[in-house]
Amino acid sequence: MIELLNTIDSFVWGPAMIALLLGSHIFLTFKTGFIQRKLPRAIKLSLSSDPEGKGDISHFGALATALAATIGTGSIVGVATAILAGGPGAVFWMWITGVFGIATKYAEVFAAIKYRVRDHNGAMLGGAMYIWERAFRRNDAGELDPSPGGHTPWWAKVGAIAFAAFAGIAAIGTGSAVQASAMAGIITSNVPIPAWIVGIAIVVLVSVVIFGGVQSISKVCEKLVPFMAVAYAGGCVVILVLNAPFLIEALGLIFECAFTPKAAFGGAVGSGFMVALQFGCARGLFSNESGLGSAPIVASAASTRNPAQQALVAMTGTFWSTVVICALTGIVLVSTMLANPEIAAAIKANPTFYTGAQLASEAFAKIPFIGTPILVLGMVAFSYTTILGWSYYGNRCVTYLFGRYAIRPYQVVYVAVAFFGAIGVGDIVWTISDIGNALMAVPNIIVVLALSGMIARQTRHYVYEGHLDETDESPIPQLEGK
Repeated sequence: MIELLNTIDSFVWGPAMIALLLGSHIFLTFKTGFIQRKLPRAIKLSLSSDPEGKGDISHFGALATALAATIGTGSIVGVATAILAGGPGAVFWMWITGVFGIATKYAEVFAAIKYRVRDHNGAMLGGAMYIWERAFRRNDAGELDPSPGGHTPWWAKVGAIAFAAFAGIAAIGTGSAVQASAMAGIITSNVPIPAWIVGIAIVVLVSVVIFGGVQSISKVCEKLVPFMAVAYAGGCVVILVLNAPFLIEALGLIFECAFTPKAAFGGAVGSGFMVALQFGCARGLFSNESGLGSAPIVASAASTRNPAQQALVAMTGTFWSTVVICALTGIVLVSTMLANPEIAAAIKANPTFYTGAQLASEAFAKIPFIGTPILVLGMVAFSYTTILGWSYYGNRCVTYLFGRYAIRPYQVVYVAVAFFGAIGVGDIVWTISDIGNALMAVPNIIVVLALSGMIARQTRHYVYEGHLDETDESPIPQLEGK
């Protein structure tokens, strides 16, 4: 089973997926006029609220919920796993994926806001499934018409169902089992309590939030995300100060290994260009989810005047999660391994000696007093909020596929999987999550690329021609039956 999963993972994350992912990031960067240069304006906008916007939660509430889902184990354990598998050079490719992925996050959220709908209670719904559902709909005259009375082509319906199905399944693995497993692992390795007690605690803490809906999730995330991100980043900066004599060497190693098959840490860790690129891109997507199609689901609930406003806010999530948090983690791990040759010696003696979580724990533990607390608190907080964020993604996908009556059973399954993840799921879940992420990314990226011309035109109007405060008066249709 492990060999089969690894084979599938290598295939879906092979050259074709890397080309699709990085190619889309670069293409959309140029198509949107290098939207990354609007980051300062986007960060300022993310801290504001607009009572005249249409939606259910604030700009920041949507961003915090999306960040809760992205700044998770991928930001710590995922970076360590990438270094073990792809060498220090994987950190560089994670960072590059984040820089160019900002444009993809902007584009996919723009499209999601443009084609969002309302449910039976008037709450906003959106995501790739509704983009596929509405963007290609035609009326009786054969003209494009996103209104409810139009007809959706069968191929667009297949794209919508494929995304919703893959995302709903991925939410259980990526959002529930992986995060619970990481949380339990880090707690039980530092505190002498059984994993099943941690599992029960996770179930209780998650249940009291997710059964309250998106407003409940966003309120918790608004409070937790800024605190945990600033605290973790601050701790990493302190560690980097302690590792100051090794920083230049660490940065040089990251850049050199990104393009050459150089072995690092005394030959303990090394890989070729394609392996570093493969694992860097895979973990980069897992970390920031640009192109994955997950963040647009919650962004669609945001109160915004037009698609460009929330798209700008959403793209800051990729900046914070990968360009900042993952880069800090990667430099901390590489510099700590350089400062402590015994870690590399253990890997050289046995390449499977460390899992990603164990390497992260070992590296942070080498820093006196603050290393382990930073890792434990960061992992617990990141994993918990990721479980909350992905629960909403799965919720919305199930609603699309089966209607609102499927929400509660899915939530029960979701928290049950979190318990089982806490008591026994190992690193194999990372492989399953990688596969799920790739499968849901494909229909999302395809539909965003298909609509890139529209996104570019309207971006020029709203962002570059000074109409960012203009209200989009397009009607938001209400679903029937679901």
